[in-house]
Order: sequence, then C-alpha cells, then structure tokens
Amino acid sequence: MQKSKIASLILNRRYLFLFLFLASSLNLLAQGTGNKYAGEFLAIGVGGRPLGMGGAYVSLVSDVTAGYWNPGALARINYPQFSLMHDERFGNLVNYDYGSVALPWGANASLGLSVIRLGVDDVPNTQGAWRDLNNNGYFDNGDRLDYSQIKFFNAADWAFILTYSKNHSEKLSYGVNLKVISRSIDYGSAWGIGFDVGAIYNVSPKFRLGANLMDITTTLLAWSPTGRKELITPTAKIGGSYDIPFFTTGRITPALDFDVRFENRKFASLANVGPVSFDMHAGLEYGFKDLFALRVGYNDVKQLTFGAGVKLPKLNLDYSFAKFDGNDQLGNTHRISVMFTLDDEKFRRKGK
Repeated sequence: MQKSKIASLILNRRYLFLFLFLASSLNLLAQGTGNKYAGEFLAIGVGGRPLGMGGAYVSLVSDVTAGYWNPGALARINYPQFSLMHDERFGNLVNYDYGSVALPWGANASLGLSVIRLGVDDVPNTQGAWRDLNNNGYFDNGDRLDYSQIKFFNAADWAFILTYSKNHSEKLSYGVNLKVISRSIDYGSAWGIGFDVGAIYNVSPKFRLGANLMDITTTLLAWSPTGRKELITPTAKIGGSYDIPFFTTGRITPALDFDVRFENRKFASLANVGPVSFDMHAGLEYGFKDLFALRVGYNDVKQLTFGAGVKLPKLNLDYSFAKFDGNDQLGNTHRISVMFTLDDEKFRRKGK
C-alpha cells in the first residue's frame, strides 16, 4: 500500500512539473552565475489587502506589513501589531507563508520583524532508488524501483527582515530594512544580506506618495558547496494613492505603483529602456465606515485580482484572489491574512 502511494505521487503530473523546475534549478546551481530573477520570491507580496489591490501599496501602507512594502511607513503605527498570511499556489504545490510583528519605540520610531517562506515540501528524490538490473545503462520494463532508497527533501527560500522606521515630521517618515536571505534545495544552500530604504510623504491628508528602494546595495547570495554566486539587483518601487470621499459613509481609494528594475527584462516587463524595465501595479478600494472594504487590482504579472476585508475590534481579516489566465492546470491563488492590533491605552505609543 505504501509503495503504490509513493509511486502514484511520483507519476502525478504535478510532480513532473516539479521535477522539471527542480532540474533546471539544480542545473543553474551547478553552472555559471545568473543574476536575473534571483530574488523573485521577494516580489510576490504579502497581506490580503495589498494583494487584493494588485500590489499597489507602497504609498498606502500604514500598518505592520510596512516592513515588506515600505519600511518608511512602519513609524505610523501607534500600537503593537501582528500579522500572518498563508498562500497556496499551483494546485497546492507551493506554500507561501508570512508573519510579522511591529512595536512602537519612543515617540517617533518603530521596530519590526518580518519572516517570509516560499517552499515546496516533501519532494521525492529517486536518484538512488532505480536499479538497472540488466546493466544496459537504460531503465527498462525489467528494472525495479527500490522504495527504501527514496529520500525526501524540501526546496525553500527564507527572508528575515528587521525594520527601523522614524517619523521625521507629520508629513514625512522614513525607514530601513536589514534582510537576511536563506535558500536551500536538496544538498545546496545559500545565504545573503541586503538592505532596503523607504520613505512615505503626505502631500495632503488624502494624497500620499511612497518609495521603496529594495536591495539598494545589491544583495549577494553565495551557494554552498558549489561556490556559485547570485546577485539580487536593486528594485525601486514608487507610487501614489488618493482618498476620494464617497457620499458620507465611504471612500474610494485608487492607487498606482511602478516597479523599476535593472535586470535587462526586455520581454518579461510592461516596458523597458535598455536594461531598465518598468512594471505596473494598479488597485482600487472601496471602504465603508472603516468596517469593511471591497478591492480590485491588476498586478505586474498581468493578473486581475479581487479582495475583501472586514475590520473587527483589534482584528483585521483580509482575503484576495488571483487567477492564472489561460492555464487552468496552474490553479487559482487564494490568500488569507489576519492582522491583530493591541489597541489598548497601556500599549499606545508614548507621547501620543
């Protein structure tokens, strides 16, 4: 029974897709140095609210998720906050998880810690399990699979982000991220350290501008045991958002962001000028009395996104949905996030 179960997993078409993905990754691990897309798992995004708006959030963020979207905005929280998100992709094949915590520090600053993991778990490795019984160098019908020799491993990317943010004035705040990145796939692993710098500016109480310069010094990933090097090149996220009153009980907030990259993405971007590429995120949110919200967006991988959120005492629940158009085998993406705020006077920021 156990053998047939393992065999069915190996022959499943989803595992074929995974095998091809892992084979290409291992090939890159063993050959040369490639910099393009090295930090792509950091571009997925976090939080049901921003992802429901297509990721147009660099100027709109004012909560604990600022550690990811814009470290400059983290200083705008007045109470400790915690956030969690789970996302399953490609027919539950890939797990994407996020957690963060942020604390006000003094009258004008905040500290935060965010953790991101993208992983494919329990991958069967059959390299040492096949037995070439007739010794012809090929796997024939008479050959056998030694199930006791099948080993399982995980392929995972981790990011640990430490954030410091400060309010310079009522309109301007800025911040910095220290990022520690870990990647592993079977026998190989890599580590790297990078920095982000962000700022957010209120042009008016309703109009905001934001910028996040990610991996500003370029992030080096060094693989062991191969010694291969990867570079995560800088990305500039810039955007704006505006609140429009809707009758007396609601508001409509359009937001627009652009990702500016320097990886020579000529064919995988909205537009490019030489090695510099540009991608767009657009989002629209309707909020009613700060109780619930409906959202729609369009992201950089040409997905139409939808979302909704409910605000309860001390708790925000948010959901977003994205569909992979033209390929039903990839499945849809559902994201659910929760954010908890210690909204109590004894936890309130000092000086506020």
